[in-house]
Amino acid sequence: MDKAFRITRRIILCVLLWYAVGFSQYITQDWKLHDVGAVIQLVINNGKLNLLGTDYPGLLNTEYPLNSYSEHMGSVGWYIGGITPKGDTLVSVTHSFSSPDEFRGYSAAPWDTIWVVSGETTRDIPYLPEYSPVSDQDFVTRYNDYSKASLQVSNHQPMYLDVLQTSFAWSSPPLDEIIVFNYWVTATQFDLSEVYVANFVDGNVGYRTGSGFAFGQDDYSTYHPGYHMGISHDGPGGPDGGKYTPMGLMFLPGKGINPDNLTWTWMWNSSSSVVPTRDPDRWAQMASGKIMRDQETASGTNYMLSFGPFQLNRGDTLHFKLIEILGMDEEAILDNAEIANWLIEQDFNVPSPPPAPPLSLEAQNRHVNIIWNPTVERNPEDYTDANRADGISQPFEGYRLYKSTESAVGPWTLLGEYDLADNTFGANTGLNHRYTDTGLLNNVEYYYTVTAFSKPDTVSRFPSQESSLLANAKTITPGTAPPASVGEVAVVPNPYRGDVNYNAFNPPWEKPPRTRENWMEQDRRVQFINLPEQCRIRVYTLSGDLITTLQHSDPERGYEDWNLTSAVGQAISSGIYLFTVEDTGPGATRGKLQTGKFIVIK
Repeated sequence: MDKAFRITRRIILCVLLWYAVGFSQYITQDWKLHDVGAVIQLVINNGKLNLLGTDYPGLLNTEYPLNSYSEHMGSVGWYIGGITPKGDTLVSVTHSFSSPDEFRGYSAAPWDTIWVVSGETTRDIPYLPEYSPVSDQDFVTRYNDYSKASLQVSNHQPMYLDVLQTSFAWSSPPLDEIIVFNYWVTATQFDLSEVYVANFVDGNVGYRTGSGFAFGQDDYSTYHPGYHMGISHDGPGGPDGGKYTPMGLMFLPGKGINPDNLTWTWMWNSSSSVVPTRDPDRWAQMASGKIMRDQETASGTNYMLSFGPFQLNRGDTLHFKLIEILGMDEEAILDNAEIANWLIEQDFNVPSPPPAPPLSLEAQNRHVNIIWNPTVERNPEDYTDANRADGISQPFEGYRLYKSTESAVGPWTLLGEYDLADNTFGANTGLNHRYTDTGLLNNVEYYYTVTAFSKPDTVSRFPSQESSLLANAKTITPGTAPPASVGEVAVVPNPYRGDVNYNAFNPPWEKPPRTRENWMEQDRRVQFINLPEQCRIRVYTLSGDLITTLQHSDPERGYEDWNLTSAVGQAISSGIYLFTVEDTGPGATRGKLQTGKFIVIK
């Protein structure tokens, strides 16, 4: 990407962010994460698939594989164009570099967001009553290009289109690397002719080390006409230092439409947005039928893929699908494209996993009790599945217990598998609903999850399905109860040594937040332990200057972390430090004071 393009994109991103803030008075803005499978994908209730304009706390757009911190898109959005009865050529855009986001949510009603539907539960969505889930994690939302928020977009002339969007994700192979997006587009005001649908993809593939897009400068795009799929690739080496997994996006027209009878266009650009800025020029590009040769130089990229034409009369609805496909290499992408086509031929009627069992954790001194007793409302052992070819109506087989010392999204270690003892599947260990994990460190976070899994379908040869690892993942910190008052407060580690890689401990003593992998200065950590329920901690230099004040109030957790940073955000240097802890709780011990010291060596 050249300097002029980077500056232009930065300006557009700032404008889009301003729009997102300004439009919040008209609509309920919402986002959710598809996170049950091998792909974590952000979904927003205006049609785009990138994080701009949300309060999503992460840096990653489309993380795959899990815990890889590997990103796969900078920006992705679809758009639609057509000709009105008056001869006007209009295009409405969910997202691209060349236009503000013109589709917006319907209203500011609190329910007009993204609905999440899973398991066997039917949801009464106001505009879609008695909705039954299709996948292991369904999202449902709606938006249009003529709401009050949309009409605030500068130079936007609406096509008066309603959009219903659903998206599906699965927790187990062979479907866990696929996310399916369905779109139903309805014309509400007038007939539209020569209608084309397009997808804009800025495929930044690689390892992001900060908030910039340098890692996307060695990407390239290819097109697979057999699947009508664009693929974003990462080149070897480059700013991100390696070659990362590709991402495919495949369009499928609705039922009864032969894609080979449509006009397809695929174009890419490495130095600026491939999408023109004016509606007539956008539409002309979408309708051109031009298929560019694959990009050969890994120099950064964005591409446009379109198909049509359609006649969309007032009251008619156009249905199409966009399928996001991940895999370890291009061959895996194409294999998953075959699986996606098969899935749609089955009309999504494939075996499903049992629901995740209820999970509760009990923290004790150096151990944790993990309990997953089924309830009447949520009993994996009684779930039914009508989509099996083997005729087994209740295919539950067992539970798996996992532990992580790093985060609530793993990586996970299998602690135990418990399956039914009276059949030919598995190890026949017998079911269990409780486990005690011992020998743990106090005041350190641990993570646990329990999944339920099914018998394989021996007739269709569909593999055993397992509920999502993240569906009921929980965090817990073992330790002792807070003491009655101060008196035994201590600092650990003491001394704190800057030459020790605390991030490499297992569990890590210091770790960055989930949204980044690299340790930074603000991730340093010492811990005040043996704290009463309510107290005030003050830290001083040896000369008596106050560095920071920490307020502690927790009836269960008798410790407080500090990142060795002053109240004004400055990292402290090596030296001897003093602390006081004042009991601020009610009762006779209120006002009791303890002093101490600790050493920092950097």
